Amino acid sequence: MGWFKDLLGSSNWQSAAPASGSAGGPLGLAQGKAIRFDTTLGLLLDGSTSVRVPDAQAIWSAGWIDLGQSNKLHRYYLNDEEFWVQIHVTGDDQIESVTLFNYVSYVTVNSDAELQRLAGPNSLIGLPTYRHEGVEYTREWGTERGQTELVPLTEQVINPDESYTINHHSMLYARDTGLTDRRELLLFSVEQDEEGTVSLSTSLGISLYTTDLSTI
Repeated sequence: MGWFKDLLGSSNWQSAAPASGSAGGPLGLAQGKAIRFDTTLGLLLDGSTSVRVPDAQAIWSAGWIDLGQSNKLHRYYLNDEEFWVQIHVTGDDQIESVTLFNYVSYVTVNSDAELQRLAGPNSLIGLPTYRHEGVEYTREWGTERGQTELVPLTEQVINPDESYTINHHSMLYARDTGLTDRRELLLFSVEQDEEGTVSLSTSLGISLYTTDLSTI
């Protein structure tokens, strides 16, 4: 279990709570519902992270990733495409971490050479530290002294129009913000859809408590 907490950057999570809401996923979240964030959250985070907190948003699509050993990731992508929420749960639906992510960039990759440059051996992704916008983050996955391989993850996604699979190869970095149990996460993911289109997404996230958000 400790390995999965390290994998997801949640080793500092202190208030694991059972998922609520029998309809839908953890905390009652589901595609078609809406999320409302605590009105004081933005003020609390101001100055400690550049992650932005959205207004109340409907959930456009929902994804889930089976990590094995009774661990799953639930992902909820909001109508405003810049925001998404990830919840890590164990087999008994106990919440291990909640993270609000902002997309920083999303780049379509047009060739193997470009992929190698952006996220392969010729890139900085996978090294023990990574500097983004002048801020240094420490690698969460892999123990190599040098560059480590990206972690493969398979996500099933549904939205009102379709369901599909995305194959990810991801790398997670993190830093302490100085706020209690609120870490800032930097997530890179090489994504390939069912049509074979490859892209590189960069997301910046902040650890949340379950009380920071609710469904409406």
